[in-house]
Amino acid sequence: MKNEIAKLIDLQTIDSEIAGFDADIALKEKIITNKEALISEKENEIAVCQEKITALQANERQAKMDHEDANARIKDRQNKMMQVQTSREHQALLKEIEENKKQLKETEEQAKAFAEQVKETEQEIKELENLCAGEKELLAEAVQEVEREVKKIDADRKKIVSKREELSGELKANQLKRYNMLLKKRDGLAVVQIINAVCQGCFMTLPPQQFNDIRKGEKLHLCPNCQRILYYMEPEEEAVDN
Repeated sequence: MKNEIAKLIDLQTIDSEIAGFDADIALKEKIITNKEALISEKENEIAVCQEKITALQANERQAKMDHEDANARIKDRQNKMMQVQTSREHQALLKEIEENKKQLKETEEQAKAFAEQVKETEQEIKELENLCAGEKELLAEAVQEVEREVKKIDADRKKIVSKREELSGELKANQLKRYNMLLKKRDGLAVVQIINAVCQGCFMTLPPQQFNDIRKGEKLHLCPNCQRILYYMEPEEEAVDN
């Protein structure tokens, strides 16, 4: 039985190493994902700016139209001034002319303000496009680097997987089934050591009798709390100074 336990411990070591490879690959791939997200964010900002420009240009056109309308009304009222006969009509036309002159000035300022905002937003788009282009260059470099690193990691992983397959074939079917089930249910940790009668998987203290039985290594023991396979390893003797 001690030999079976030793094989399960070795299998756990291999699976932990495989999980480490998978974590490394995921970390490398996340670098690419993060850079792609950054580019996408910049492209979204550019799209927002373009929509802003469209709205500003529409406002500018409207301001210019209002400006032309006010100018046309001024000319119309000035022409009518030549035809009025009463002071009351004259004063009313003067008031309309002043109101339209005021609107003329306001719409001119509005059109200029909208045009200036368009220029500022266009400049913002250029800056974002430059940043985006730079990020795309970095992404292309990162993709090549990550592909090389992942290829190397994957090659090492395949070697370990081959060892796992070989070792798995040496275990009894029921033991391997139980182990694989625990590996999946217990976040990749199916076999754990007990130290000072404490399960290193869930950190529950085991009953004294069970602890003693595990130390003997005569059969497989499961943690009564987390159901992981337990093993005991004698502590190394402390070096004695001569």
